[in-house]
Amino acid sequence: MTFRHGLVIGKFYPPHAGHHHLIDTAAARCARLTVVVAASPVESVPLALRTAWLREAHPQPQVEIVPVVDDVEIDYDSDEIWAAHVAAFRNGLALAAGTGTGALDRPEVDAVFSSEPYGPELARRFGAAHVPVDPPRRRHPVSGTAVRADPAGRWEWLSPPVRAYLARRVVVVGAESSGTTTLARALAAHYAARGGAWAATRWVPEYGRTYCEEKLAAARRATGRPDLWLDDLDWETAEFTLIGERHLELEDACARAGSPLLVCDTDAFATALWHERYLGAPSPEVERLHARAPHHLWILTDVAGVPFEQDGWRDGESIREWMHGRFRAELRRRGLPHLEVTGPHERRLAAAVRAVDDLLDRGWEFGEPLRPGELSSPGPEPDHLPAG
Repeated sequence: MTFRHGLVIGKFYPPHAGHHHLIDTAAARCARLTVVVAASPVESVPLALRTAWLREAHPQPQVEIVPVVDDVEIDYDSDEIWAAHVAAFRNGLALAAGTGTGALDRPEVDAVFSSEPYGPELARRFGAAHVPVDPPRRRHPVSGTAVRADPAGRWEWLSPPVRAYLARRVVVVGAESSGTTTLARALAAHYAARGGAWAATRWVPEYGRTYCEEKLAAARRATGRPDLWLDDLDWETAEFTLIGERHLELEDACARAGSPLLVCDTDAFATALWHERYLGAPSPEVERLHARAPHHLWILTDVAGVPFEQDGWRDGESIREWMHGRFRAELRRRGLPHLEVTGPHERRLAAAVRAVDDLLDRGWEFGEPLRPGELSSPGPEPDHLPAG
């Protein structure tokens, strides 16, 4: 049977495979499907993000994802509370349809799809049929509660943009020829060896190095001067902004396909310091990239004990100590969570692993959603609820 207008309501906090199955099942049976993302301000994943994630996952032309703020308390025994929730959902439907919020303007639905025990009552209040979708969760044994409690343990049920949002991003930074790339590779390999969800652990190469190599090679060809050096080139802020943007794009692409951990060889913070090195002043544009980047730990590689290797494009050994000092000073000044690793490679890797393990052991923090009885219920809250 095909319904004219179906309805799915949920928090999607965060979306997981069970949610996507619910929406896809409803979309296959409806000429038009509205998915209401009902979020409460106490929840920590922004409503706009959840809406964007679902729009990416469900591009079917008949599916519309509608964000609704619903901070009404939950009480399945209260007719008044039920009415308040339904009013919020109906207003969201009306606004999405561009018909206003009046009672006469409310677009009607003829089917409500859900996996929850309260589904029949929700459908009744919409004057619609209830269509249950895998209530026992046999196909996708996962819930929003379980994801929030242990994202790494439920990683397989998460879509690429949710993985990118939740991945813990660790950045290895340091002066030239201080072992950043060696450590980043080894750190990613260490966690990939754990297997399971961790097998997809990746490291993101430094895009700035690629850009500099290409810029220098192009300048040497254009001038016919193979002895041309980086200091001989003209640099612009826009180039460092581009480097920062491209590196973030690479990070996001790797995080979407990776594990709960992403290892990054440099980041926009480091790019900002290299901007200072070549242009003599900070860059607000690059700093904004750093501010928006979701990084969680920085590992600074010491230059002591690491022989300088001139690979044909590096500044030189003399600048190495100065840059190391700038990294150390700025990490401290900005209060960024970091550690400095020194000594032979094995000691550096062991220290980095301890710090990353500590980061992962702290887990993920989510704002507690509203529960029946104002958070007094010890059991997990429903996933596709008619509430925040």
